[in-house]
Amino acid sequence: MTDLFVTNYNPRFTGVSATAANVIRAQTARYPLVLVGHALPGCPAPITKQAANAASRTPPPAQPFAIWHVRRNPEMRHAIWLRDVRRMPIKIVFTSAAQRRHSVYPRWLISRMDAVIATTDKAAEFVPHVRAIVPHGVDTQMFTPATDRAAAWRALGYGGTHGIATIGRIRPEKGTDTFVDAMLRFLPQNPDATALVIGRAGTKHQSFLKGLQDKVGAAGLAGRLLFVGEIPAEKLPAVTRALSLIMQLPRYEGYGMVPLEGLASGVPFVATDTGYYRIFSDGGSIGTIVADAAQAAEAASALLSRPNLAETARHIAETRFSAAAETDGINAVYQSLWHT
Repeated sequence: MTDLFVTNYNPRFTGVSATAANVIRAQTARYPLVLVGHALPGCPAPITKQAANAASRTPPPAQPFAIWHVRRNPEMRHAIWLRDVRRMPIKIVFTSAAQRRHSVYPRWLISRMDAVIATTDKAAEFVPHVRAIVPHGVDTQMFTPATDRAAAWRALGYGGTHGIATIGRIRPEKGTDTFVDAMLRFLPQNPDATALVIGRAGTKHQSFLKGLQDKVGAAGLAGRLLFVGEIPAEKLPAVTRALSLIMQLPRYEGYGMVPLEGLASGVPFVATDTGYYRIFSDGGSIGTIVADAAQAAEAASALLSRPNLAETARHIAETRFSAAAETDGINAVYQSLWHT
């Protein structure tokens, strides 16, 4: 019997997938848990929706009901159907990271949740039924500093002596164009550096990607600013720990895990003032918040000239933003449902 069903209905590995996987890996030692839908790295093999439906018909022996923890609209919809139409003994927990007003349909779905966990104070302002504010955490056992970062970078084979990357979907909202503009300023002044755009462009953003590639080519930097595509989730930790700097410049971000994964890997970051980036920066000790490409290029040079940031970055990730701490906060919500 299962106490906890955690859903992942998106076949692509996204930021939401990453946060769910971090927590699931920590939760498996605490509960009889199943993953429903698509596989996640380091997590138990998933079961199908149909199998999860069948397993939800009776409550687990030690609890009055099972909990379905959902993070996306289709997952909320499915769980609501099980609870309200099929009358199965479950309650639904939703994690919300969005720092803006949801559209009408998601608002209705969220209103039907038994409990909502917001990842930030700001996110909590836009959703009802908030039981707790629990920041996302990073898996500090998966994301670790390199023992020799220069050697780790050489092993990737991208060239240069050190690397800078932005990681995520290629589209205007994610600020991929701002990163490119920053690197067009930064790279000519730093001949040993190589920049990576890690991620994919969807069908409707192919022309956006092509425009960026053309711009890089026209600047004569096609060999140093590389569009490497999407990297499998299980290979990202090795790439992250080899970097010298992460740069995330979105126009909007609900939370933003990439800088946090960098901190756990001993890598500082430059970011725009969105998501939870300003909090991650620890007052500027291991991250710099910028407004545009020019500031980003300047901040990159400044951070790369500062030695010994890796230890501070790692310490902040371990003590303030670990997946274990997030799991503790989520567990308190589960217990409040089971015992009230």
